[in-house]
Amino acid sequence: MGDEKEDENLSPHIASQAETVKVQCCPECGSQRLMRDYECAEVVCMDCGFVITQKIADRGPEWRAFTNEQRAKRTRVGAPVTYTIHDKGLSTMIDWHDRDVYGKSLSPGQKAQVYRLRKWQRRIRVSDATERNLAFALSEITKIANNLNLPKNILETASVIYRKAVKERLIRGRSIQGVTSAAVYLACRQCRLARTLEEIAQASSVNKKEVGRSYRFLVRELDYFVPPLKPSQYITKFSNQLTMQGKVEEIAHKILIAAKESKLTSGRGPTGIAAAASYIASVLTGERRTQREIAEIAQVTEVTIRNRYKELVKRLVFELSM
Repeated sequence: MGDEKEDENLSPHIASQAETVKVQCCPECGSQRLMRDYECAEVVCMDCGFVITQKIADRGPEWRAFTNEQRAKRTRVGAPVTYTIHDKGLSTMIDWHDRDVYGKSLSPGQKAQVYRLRKWQRRIRVSDATERNLAFALSEITKIANNLNLPKNILETASVIYRKAVKERLIRGRSIQGVTSAAVYLACRQCRLARTLEEIAQASSVNKKEVGRSYRFLVRELDYFVPPLKPSQYITKFSNQLTMQGKVEEIAHKILIAAKESKLTSGRGPTGIAAAASYIASVLTGERRTQREIAEIAQVTEVTIRNRYKELVKRLVFELSM
């Protein structure tokens, strides 16, 4: 009975807190212009001045600063949380300067103590087998991303994919290099960045067959949806590698749009169509590149480019404005 009475006494307070969270407009005038006054711990309507809530929690820091210099000294911030480090970047490090907080050198006894602390902190930072696996695998993912000059979001996505694979215990019986390479390729596909299996294999020193096998395994076991590749995703890549102007890339994109409307892209490989569109755009703009050069960049045969080129030229009409 006593517990029930306590619950009855607490229920109005809990209900008032719930109402405070849900308040989005003034109950008096219906205005949505509300102001949080943390000095008085109140929520006040800016139109009619009605005090909606009292004794709100202050979400700011516990210290006070009266000048910009004090505010800069008292702020406590660190590096953002990242999935590319096995401990998400939340661990601390004891530096090697052997100085205290005031910049003074430590005594010989204190240096020996700090040396032991530094040694044990380095040991316990990677404590079990899972963390050792993550530490090695995430360094491999970072190395592959640096070799391919991949952006930060690809690196973070690949790290999250590998962490999910470790959590589901999918790494047993498979090489870490193969799974990390597959995670990078899967991240590229999810973020719609055009990278081929050959490029991933060259950057990771793992053969293409192993990368493809691990990639299909991750997609099947983790139930990922991988969007299909589009020819337009390769146009920018080919233009950059062939050092062509932006006008060539723009015309190539227009050619692909016209080809898609004419249903010439269905059933065709995206790299072959993109390579043929880049070749036609280079011819139209006067920055002609040979089919062999484009074939080496696109990693397709010259026959494929020639066939796609003939199909596009036969079905599409090109107009040049002088």
